[in-house]
Amino acid sequence: MKKKFVTWTIVLYAIYGLLLGLYFFQWTDVGVPPAYEGTAADPTTFMTEKELELSQEYSRYKNFLSFLGEPLEWIIYLGVMIFGASVVFKNFGKQISRFRIIQIPLFVLLLQTLTTILLFPLDYARRWLSVKYGISTQSFSSWMRDELIGFWIGFIIMALLITVLYFLIKKFEKRWWLIAWVLMIPFLFFMMYLQPVVIDPLYNDFTELQDKQLEEKILALADEADVPADRVYEVNMSEKTNSMNAYVNGIGSNLRIVLWDTTLNRLEENEVLFIMAHEIGHYVMNHLYWNLAGVIVATFFGLYFTYHLLRYATRRWGERLGFTNVSDIASLPMFFLILTMLSFLSSPVELAISRNAETDADQYAIEMTQDPDAAIGSFQELTVNGLSDVHPPALVKYLRYGHPTMMERIHMLESYQGIDVKEE
Repeated sequence: MKKKFVTWTIVLYAIYGLLLGLYFFQWTDVGVPPAYEGTAADPTTFMTEKELELSQEYSRYKNFLSFLGEPLEWIIYLGVMIFGASVVFKNFGKQISRFRIIQIPLFVLLLQTLTTILLFPLDYARRWLSVKYGISTQSFSSWMRDELIGFWIGFIIMALLITVLYFLIKKFEKRWWLIAWVLMIPFLFFMMYLQPVVIDPLYNDFTELQDKQLEEKILALADEADVPADRVYEVNMSEKTNSMNAYVNGIGSNLRIVLWDTTLNRLEENEVLFIMAHEIGHYVMNHLYWNLAGVIVATFFGLYFTYHLLRYATRRWGERLGFTNVSDIASLPMFFLILTMLSFLSSPVELAISRNAETDADQYAIEMTQDPDAAIGSFQELTVNGLSDVHPPALVKYLRYGHPTMMERIHMLESYQGIDVKEE
């Protein structure tokens, strides 16, 4: 079984990598559709020849690495079970303590550590690529610090969730998934409340916006939209990236309007105001809550299908993989395998919903600011600084993009300006 797993994994992964390489470097057209040539959405009108070349190169390599890494986590979970590592982790936990409240978090720690180590080369390759093309400005030590913070935050949250989950599985054999889902709802609200004031500051330094005149204008937009904010925050991202961003997140008293300093440094004031109007649009249209509702619904179906598939997998292969009962913590890699595969299968629908929400926010922002030139200019500058691909391949758009493509966004804004794109 082990030999077959290794052989088939190498063969299938090599074929998969070859097909990806052909798709991204041979089969996809990087040109601009004729209907967009010469318009504001055509990158040749706002990017230099060198910038355009770098954008196309960077996008191809970035997308190739992203898709190359997609099945790796699945392979790791399968390998952990087939090679008996899950049993070793379980037995080690039993040697340390006879209490499940200790054994389960320890198992999670060992599994997460192994997964992180095995995925590290790919993560480093992505980071190296970002640095090479001038997107990331972050030092290796700073990057590793963020990685370690993410590791331990992820462990604490996952250890808590999995400990509760496996206690429910043991106590409620047929209804654990439903009870787990009900408990997840207040947890998701709590994390949404906690994120801006507890987790985000662990990665970056947040200060009040230094430009008070700009802050007044942003708060005026917020007040017009009934956004309950009395200050705007600035976050120091220039020592990590050349990309730009802004967002409104959190709920209740923890609501925050945040601007990256890279956005402030590279955009004109009216362009910043358009970007903030876009983010305010998300709040006004309750996208934060709709997103949360979507996560809750997805969690319901995810746990429901995982419940049935995990029971089937346990009956079918459990004994050979080291567990005969779903409540056995050695089944956790199988649980993760099923959940991550279901997440991948549902991602096109989730991303399509997200793209629609982003379009609505763009339309809200242009209606609020009535400044198409600033809107178009902001997206063009975002494209240049992030070396974004304005017209990505279909596979990338539908499996990776939570926003419309830059070409689609700029075209929509230009159309608002009353320009007939096809006649340009």
